[in-house]
Amino acid sequence: MGPAMIMAVRHGESESNLAYRQAGTTPLVYERGDDEVTLTDLGRTQAAALGRLLAELSGDEAPERVCCSPYLRALDTWKIAQEAWGVTPLPVTVDERLRDQGAGEFAHFNLAAIGERHPEELARREAEGEYAYRPPGGESLGDVVVRLRPFLRELDGRRVLIVAHDSVVLALHHILGGRPDAELAAVLEYAPVPNASVSVWRAGGELVRFNDVAHLTS
Repeated sequence: MGPAMIMAVRHGESESNLAYRQAGTTPLVYERGDDEVTLTDLGRTQAAALGRLLAELSGDEAPERVCCSPYLRALDTWKIAQEAWGVTPLPVTVDERLRDQGAGEFAHFNLAAIGERHPEELARREAEGEYAYRPPGGESLGDVVVRLRPFLRELDGRRVLIVAHDSVVLALHHILGGRPDAELAAVLEYAPVPNASVSVWRAGGELVRFNDVAHLTS
């Protein structure tokens, strides 16, 4: 039957997001694990804004269940959003398939650090394309699509909120849009996915809005 609605949210700004942004084009090796980083002050503010948005939804628009990435930054985003929403806690499923795209051996490196230490890998990434490149021990965006397909088939007819990562939101856009995997590269036209942005699909994959951040400025 499939879900009546999917609302997908990228987590609020994380400590690693901030560190990579501040580094810019300077090589950075970020020591903390990808599953360990939590939210910055801005990320917590963004998560609370998401909760206020959910509180404004009508009864037939509000999520009925939550599926969340196991990574701390996503779990904390939902915890703060739920507190700001003020509702009785919803059923929450923490699903490993909603984790971020795996960077493998380069999990602690920004692109500048990869180019400095492994220029051949950066060249391969540029040659293969960002969507197809699979770092050593990591995943391509296509791999994220593969693990999300069975997850989506398991969803029931309720309205579902997914709190996860930019790669997951892009993969959902590709799958729910019904495009063949040969056209996966086209989904990068919708990148980047901003922190705490909201994307909504109705039953059947009808896209209602994508990368919406109006709630963060209101």
